[in-house]
Amino acid sequence: MTTVPSRAVSTVEGVGPLLRAWREQRRVSQLELALRADSSARHISFIETGRSRPSEEMVLRLAEQLEVPMRERNALLLAAGYAPRFPHTPLDDPSLDALRDGIQRLIGGFEPYPALVVDARYDVVAANRGVMALFDGVPEELLEPPLNAVRLTLHPRGLAPRILNLREWRGHLLEQMRRHIALHRSEPLRALYEEVSAYPVPESGERLAEEPEEPVAYFALPMVIEHEGRRLSFVSSISTFNTPMDVTVAELAVETLLPADPATAKYLQSWLS
Repeated sequence: MTTVPSRAVSTVEGVGPLLRAWREQRRVSQLELALRADSSARHISFIETGRSRPSEEMVLRLAEQLEVPMRERNALLLAAGYAPRFPHTPLDDPSLDALRDGIQRLIGGFEPYPALVVDARYDVVAANRGVMALFDGVPEELLEPPLNAVRLTLHPRGLAPRILNLREWRGHLLEQMRRHIALHRSEPLRALYEEVSAYPVPESGERLAEEPEEPVAYFALPMVIEHEGRRLSFVSSISTFNTPMDVTVAELAVETLLPADPATAKYLQSWLS
C-alpha cells in the first residue's frame, strides 16, 4: 500500500509550488532545469505558477532531474492529480521474501566485518554477528526494537563512551543526518536529529586507548572504538540499491564497517571463529 507524507498529499497547494521548492532547494535555475528535462524555461515557469498542468511524464522527469526521493515523487504525482507510481511495500511482505533473503546473505557474507542494513530513519532492519558483537554490554532498553543505529551510536549509555574519537565521529554522523534531512525533508528524521544532537557528550575512552605500534595513514575518517580492552578502527562504507522501483527498497542502505588498520583486520579474523 502506497503511503505519502500528509504534508505533501494535498492538491490544494498544487504541484507547482512543490516543484519550485525542490528546485530552489537544489539551487537549480528554471533555465538549467529546463535544459536537463528537455523543456523550456517558459514551460517550467508556467508549471510552477500553476498556469500549466504538467503531464505525468513531465512530473516524473522533473523529479528525476531534481533528485527528488521516491517517496516524495508519489507526493508530487498526487499534487498534480495523478495516481502514485511507486508502491511502498512493508519489508515483511511476502513479495519481498527474495529481498530479505538477499540482504541476509549479503551482510552474512561480510563477516567477520560488521555490516547492517538501515532504513531512511536509520532503524536497523538487519544486522550480522559482527555488529551485534559491538553492541555487547549496551543496556537492554536501547536494544529493544526498533533498533536505531544513530541512537545506539551516540547515546551516552550506548557506544558513545567506547568511541575513542567520539567528537570527530559524532560530528561526521550529525553532518550526514543534516544532508539527509535536506535531501528528504523528513520530519521523523529531523526529530531524531534533534534528539541525538542534544545528547550530552560523555567522556570517550581515550584514556583507555593504546596508540598503534606504528602510525596508520587512514584513507577515510575512522571510528576508533574500544572493544574488550582492544583498540579497533573501522571505516564506514555505504551502498544502496540501483534503480529501485519501491519506496521501501529505495530507502534501504547497507553499511559495512571495514578494518582501517592491520591490527583490526587481524583481530576480526579470530573474532567470530
